[in-house]
Amino acid sequence: MRMLSVAACALLVGCSQSVQDYQAETPVLSLKEFFAGSGKAYGVLQDWRGKQTLRFTADLCGEWQGDQGNLYEVFYFSDGRVEQRHWRLQQGADGKITGTADDVVGEAQGQLSGNALYWQYVLRIPYDGSTLDVTVKDWLYLVDKQNLINRTSMHKFGIKVADLTLSIQQLDAKADCTALKQQVAELAAKATINTKAGK
Repeated sequence: MRMLSVAACALLVGCSQSVQDYQAETPVLSLKEFFAGSGKAYGVLQDWRGKQTLRFTADLCGEWQGDQGNLYEVFYFSDGRVEQRHWRLQQGADGKITGTADDVVGEAQGQLSGNALYWQYVLRIPYDGSTLDVTVKDWLYLVDKQNLINRTSMHKFGIKVADLTLSIQQLDAKADCTALKQQVAELAAKATINTKAGK
């Protein structure tokens, strides 16, 4: 009966999840604990039809001072591109999460509950020689203390244009971030030069 209920729910447009649904789930997700030190990610991007378009791996490293953190990410895509992101994060005592990054328009906002985080933001991505702003809806689920699953949908004009599935593993919570931080800075500087040169 439970499986039938789940299947029926999946067919109903109005049956959607809320982050509060996971309030009792453990282990409890804390960004300043999971995204501390070094990590490794593996992901697949799919278009609106579900067709795989890109694969990637990523190196991550996070540093925190109290509830404020910096998360450095370097992405290696299957088409040869190497990109970076530097998240500036804040985790509130009530589980509210805010974040900014150079390729994020405005501020990302979300809420932690149990083993999950839901947050949403507008991402500016390169597209056809220019840029395109897409709305990102991000669900993160902590599986155990070292492993997290991230499911993302991207939308434009309210229509889903892509899905992303990502697994993240924390490697060493006490790792030094200096090397990855430097790599992120170098990639960001290179991207700025290329933008000014019209590349």
